[in-house]
Amino acid sequence: MMGGDFAPLEAVLGVVSFLKNNPDDFHLVLIGDQVLVQQYLSNQNIDSSNYSILHAEEVILMHEHPTKALKEKPQSSIAKGFNLLASGELDAFVSAGNTGAMMVGALFTIKTIEGVIRPTIGAYIPREDGSLGLLVDVGLNSDCKPENLNQFAILGSLFAEHILGIKTPRVGLVNIGEEEGKGNLLCQSAYPLLKANHLINFIGNIEGRDILMNKADVMVCDGFTGNVLLKMAESVYDIVKKRNIEDDYFNRFNFEMYGGVPVLGVSKPVIIGHGVSKAMAFENMIKISANMLKFSLIKKMQDDIFV
Repeated sequence: MMGGDFAPLEAVLGVVSFLKNNPDDFHLVLIGDQVLVQQYLSNQNIDSSNYSILHAEEVILMHEHPTKALKEKPQSSIAKGFNLLASGELDAFVSAGNTGAMMVGALFTIKTIEGVIRPTIGAYIPREDGSLGLLVDVGLNSDCKPENLNQFAILGSLFAEHILGIKTPRVGLVNIGEEEGKGNLLCQSAYPLLKANHLINFIGNIEGRDILMNKADVMVCDGFTGNVLLKMAESVYDIVKKRNIEDDYFNRFNFEMYGGVPVLGVSKPVIIGHGVSKAMAFENMIKISANMLKFSLIKKMQDDIFV
């Protein structure tokens, strides 16, 4: 509840909106400054039996070193959240706090799915025809091996199918040309692995011009490439807003419409939000984690990795 620039008010408003639409299905554990959280909740008309507040007296600030902060602030909301997740007292964890601390917590406090070489982080890409694609990886793994990309494709396909509702999602390898054999050593080596992977619907290479078009539903790349693409997409939205341009398509680059991004490949649902998240983003982050539980996505990932 203490993560983000507008904490805890916007987190509270997101919780309230979620609980009003899902009153009986979930119990939310709100981790943060109990006095502040309760103060903002006091004027809201929601059933107190649907949530509980766990006091956390420390806060990991956005500028702090992730590993050092988690070690030195065990009473922070992020540290407490991951400890509860690891012990099984929570089923999922959502925060818009320090991104590095969230990543460190996801990788080292809870285990990866057995068989996963490296977890990945995905981002939603709004496409020109109104649909939504998933780009993986977008910054967690700057340097990758071909086997990593092959697993990212499996994890991303399962997320796209069960959470984004895309039947038989098409997987494309982000490359500098469409023909097989194009690209650097990573892409040349990953292509035959993806082509032989019967768990995915691999359609071949896609180029930068295809990212915003409906050519592939899951777009696979190393984290360096993916992060550059993601940050450029974010800058498009910033430019459009600065120029006061109203366009339905460009408005879909507003990250709050989708909430946070999932860490795929870890053994529990972890959703990381943007630091400037407001109520809509918090509500959507909770929805994503709830759907991951509803559709037993982690179990499906475990089953497919071991096929």
